[in-house]
Amino acid sequence: MAKRFYHNGTIITMEEPLYAQALLEENGKICAVGSEEEVRAAAGTDYEEIDLEGHTLMPSFIDPHSHFSGCAHATLQVALGDAKNFHDIETKIAEFIRVNKIPKGRWVVAQGYDHNNLEEKDSPRKELLDRAAPENPVAMMHQSGHVGTLNSLALKELNVTPETPVPEGGVMEIVNGEVTGYMEETAFLACQERLPSPAPEDMMRAFQSAQQLYASYGITTLQEGMLVSQLAPLYQYLCAANQLKLDVVGYLDIEKADELRAQLSDSVGKYHNHFKVNGYKTFLDGSPQAKTAWMRTPYAGEKDGYCGYPRTTDEDLAARIDRALDDNMQILAHCNGDAACAQYLRVYEAQVEARKKAGKPVPDIRPVMIHAQLLGKDQMPDMKKIGMMPSFFVAHVYHWGDIHIANFGRERAKEISPTASAKKNGLRFTFHQDAPVILPDMMETVWCAVNRVTKNGEVLGEEERISTLDALRAVTINAAYQYFEEDRKGSLHEGKLADLMILDRDPLKTEPMQLREVKVLETIKEGETIFKRT
Repeated sequence: MAKRFYHNGTIITMEEPLYAQALLEENGKICAVGSEEEVRAAAGTDYEEIDLEGHTLMPSFIDPHSHFSGCAHATLQVALGDAKNFHDIETKIAEFIRVNKIPKGRWVVAQGYDHNNLEEKDSPRKELLDRAAPENPVAMMHQSGHVGTLNSLALKELNVTPETPVPEGGVMEIVNGEVTGYMEETAFLACQERLPSPAPEDMMRAFQSAQQLYASYGITTLQEGMLVSQLAPLYQYLCAANQLKLDVVGYLDIEKADELRAQLSDSVGKYHNHFKVNGYKTFLDGSPQAKTAWMRTPYAGEKDGYCGYPRTTDEDLAARIDRALDDNMQILAHCNGDAACAQYLRVYEAQVEARKKAGKPVPDIRPVMIHAQLLGKDQMPDMKKIGMMPSFFVAHVYHWGDIHIANFGRERAKEISPTASAKKNGLRFTFHQDAPVILPDMMETVWCAVNRVTKNGEVLGEEERISTLDALRAVTINAAYQYFEEDRKGSLHEGKLADLMILDRDPLKTEPMQLREVKVLETIKEGETIFKRT
């Protein structure tokens, strides 16, 4: 592969010195970065010259948490993100079946509605889905992924009745002795896991589309944030057929760790054809906008002091943490509410201390708290002490900030994703979009962290704003650290992978409110262009 010499633009290294004049790449790695004179001298005479034409070159983005297969599946599902009411949902599902000529009896999955954005301020029940799809089983998922509804045929196919046991940490709604189809958390997840998979050829096309989606936002490393049993054969095929162009980091459902590790043994702890199993995933609570996040204080306006609810016990969480430490595998725990955050911090610290007393090794597995929406400032010293990283879903400020004001009150809501406080406490943090919950648009997320503006235009938590540079660090060098890959990704340094992106302007010199207008022109993975804007 020829050497490539990048120059005549802005080059942001994400380390000191922050700016460079030129960069040399060869065989997928950075050979030199610095002044134009120095890098030309290192290039010799045989190289391809890449004129940046005044644009900006910097390390590509690293996605610290999303669901790659979910993004792929979303291309095959009914999109409900812009539905304004129940009628819209019914129409979109019926239209999807008609346009795609879905045969009678085939499953239909719809996703992306948010009851907070519907005129009815509620989730539809099975009757609406029955009208939309009288001859097809339907599963409809909330945008958060934490609640959903099944129609009558779906309930029948899955044999869900009022007598069906509800898993701990879940809710199945029953009215007048009849299942309504609406479920929350583990109850809905248990049904999701039993849905039939799409045809293999459809899934392969969907995975390619999903890779292009991530690459279009400058991402070259992404995550499979909850790898369940049904996904293992897909990843076996993707690796065997060398279908992955971007790096995918997988986190196994810890409840099925033995089975999944055996199936994906070639990728455990190391990349195999761009796929690596890096650890385990568990859930401690739900979603703040769906009011299933577990809080230390009640939700505003709720009767009987409702605080949401946990999804697991201390005993089960302790066993999962021990499993991760025994295997020297990272653990990611989904925590939105501050009560869930408290549980994770308390149990993790207790297990580490117990291991020390027992003379057992305590490896540095860099545990991650996923979402950390309502992490309390008082909890940050404990997080720092035990070496835990928060990965904030900071785009909540824009997408659901107004809803959080209604759910928690303004004073508590303005402290969601407390990034400035995390920095003051010396915490290294990352940002994510939990795609497909929202698009993996990293520049929008940077914009959210810097400005903290809601959809209604309200500044929510001005004191938690951070600089553009700190926001970019969260999705480059800090994200590389989260994956134990800081020695090969996240900044422009000799010897690191040439995982690069070209932007239409320098985000560090862009007005804060214009940051989400910054466009990714090209995304480069190990020297190979994966995406180019036309």
